[in-house]
Amino acid sequence: MSNKIKLMLADDHAVVRSGLRMLLDAQPDMEIVGEAETGMEAITKTKELRPDVVLMDVEMPGMNGIEATEKIKESVPETAVLALTMYEDDQYFFEMLKAGASGYVPKRAAPDELVNAIRTVSKGEVFLYPTLAARLVNDYLNRDETTSAEDEEEDLTPREKEVLIQIAEGLTNPEIAEVLTISVKTVDRHRENIMRKLNLHSRVDLVKYAIRKGLIDLED
Repeated sequence: MSNKIKLMLADDHAVVRSGLRMLLDAQPDMEIVGEAETGMEAITKTKELRPDVVLMDVEMPGMNGIEATEKIKESVPETAVLALTMYEDDQYFFEMLKAGASGYVPKRAAPDELVNAIRTVSKGEVFLYPTLAARLVNDYLNRDETTSAEDEEEDLTPREKEVLIQIAEGLTNPEIAEVLTISVKTVDRHRENIMRKLNLHSRVDLVKYAIRKGLIDLED
């Protein structure tokens, strides 16, 4: 049984898919199990092939990548979607995150950044390209609305706050366990408690919350 990260490429440009295939076939821990030229084809093949990660172009003929991502996350929630696109404007960025994408990488990114992004989202983590992460910060800093989480932060124990910060910094559960010298099972329990107390539902939500509350420093 292969432990490689199973990938599917969804892009309507054959040249782009060919370039990605050359890059990713060279990675010892990755294998491409399928390709799609349209959003609808991406949905169908994801259901059939169950890849770990779909590299999703945002703009494709017929159904775009945003709609395709929504459908994929509804039908195959365990598959991570990584947006790989030439579009870097706020509209596409936020729409893809809302649709359930685990990351957003511009096509101008360096090859090693893309490879790192794939490995990150395959583990259930979130990858945000630095310039786009800054937009996420600004979006939240400029909001006037308050959330129930603001009032509930004080319900977190000191240890839960420590775990929250480590999650927001991008550490995996085993890494958090090592840093805090606790078991992975304990990290899982803290994470569940944090989600419940703050009424948050994903790692992206936790990152946004930590940024807004000033719990992590993006300059690091």
